[in-house]
Amino acid sequence: MENRSVLIQGGRVLDPAHGRDETADLLVVDGVIQAVGRLEAPAHCTVVQADGLVLAPGLVDMHVHLREPGHEYKEDIASGCRAAAAGGVTAMAAMPNTQPVTDDPSVVGYILERAKSTGLVRVFPIGAITKGLKGEMLTEMGLLLRAGCVAFSDDGRPVTDSGVMRRALEYARMFGALLIQHAEDLSLVGNGCMHEGVVASRLGLPGIPSAAESVLVDRDLRLVALTGSRYHVAHLSSGDAMRAVAQARAQQLPVSCEVTPHHFSLTDEAVLGYDTDAKMSPPLRSQADRAALLEGLAQGIITVIATDHAPHDEENKRVEFCCAANGVIGLETLLPVSLELVRDGVMSLSDCIAAMSCNPARLLGIPHGTLGVGQAADMVLFDPEETWTVDARQLRSKSKNTCFHGRRVKGRVKQTWVAGRSVYRDGHD
Repeated sequence: MENRSVLIQGGRVLDPAHGRDETADLLVVDGVIQAVGRLEAPAHCTVVQADGLVLAPGLVDMHVHLREPGHEYKEDIASGCRAAAAGGVTAMAAMPNTQPVTDDPSVVGYILERAKSTGLVRVFPIGAITKGLKGEMLTEMGLLLRAGCVAFSDDGRPVTDSGVMRRALEYARMFGALLIQHAEDLSLVGNGCMHEGVVASRLGLPGIPSAAESVLVDRDLRLVALTGSRYHVAHLSSGDAMRAVAQARAQQLPVSCEVTPHHFSLTDEAVLGYDTDAKMSPPLRSQADRAALLEGLAQGIITVIATDHAPHDEENKRVEFCCAANGVIGLETLLPVSLELVRDGVMSLSDCIAAMSCNPARLLGIPHGTLGVGQAADMVLFDPEETWTVDARQLRSKSKNTCFHGRRVKGRVKQTWVAGRSVYRDGHD
């Protein structure tokens, strides 16, 4: 049986939730953080030397697709949890576009039981806003919350009907629940398959204007002003939408948003060569949009970095570009790609880690993303300087559709703990 007393010694302990950033030791006893400071190792304690490494809260990814139930050939909860652990992610919020859809307490219970049986990382289901993700009839949000859901979304599809969205916001407000919108006006998306711009014209591909996102965000923000409900924009991709969110936050509306590593680090030029691993929804956009997203991160308008981890098998990706499935995997590249923001001077390391830990945890209302004494010891130990090359074949997800294959990155997870139990150690898979 694994020793439940662990001392991580001499690392840079970074806990944005409590403003801690110092070289210190951290003691875990029976899965709970007992002390942080200059500590002596108790008897029968496992000691982990962390000189030169950063000890941070386990990452919280509030936007993943685990594909189970219904599409286990792409990913299942067990494989998704293995990928998460290797990426330093100790808690994930799973989107409801499964089959059956997560619109009934029985599906929520199934997901929670399957996650528990893996014994790896924590999984928190997100319930559907509308039954069957059809955008018509609202789900029983109260029952889904009691079953274990932490937020609601029809992600993969937007709620396009304004009346339905208003009622959803009003209903969610009764419970203080968070609604997460996949913001795309489908009438503007049309048959587009990448960002509308010079690159799309060069490739002869139908484009999707950035207005497809900003038009729906603008509408939703007016509904938030009307209802006072909590609202979150998933995978923000355009400068116009970012500026609309900034204005809403300046008006103190309960609005938040997230950005993915692929949207803040790549542009539509990644599609050159018709690379279907660069096809996602919303699409990679222009350099101006990317610059606006970086500015949103720097100014604290965008407070969450999430992966939108979306596994797809080869059969659905290695086809004609317009026919390829949307989405990329990202759990194992979340940390190193996000650390580029620190090296580029966009964010401090503390703010970057906060965007992947305490900030999403607070939005979801879950007690994670911190190294506070008395909290569950969900932690990641990483080397911020270790350089490695992303190799899709070595990733633990069942699917290999990463848009970062071949990218040289810096920052490697050395060990991950959940409730004080080691669930991943570099070189000891």
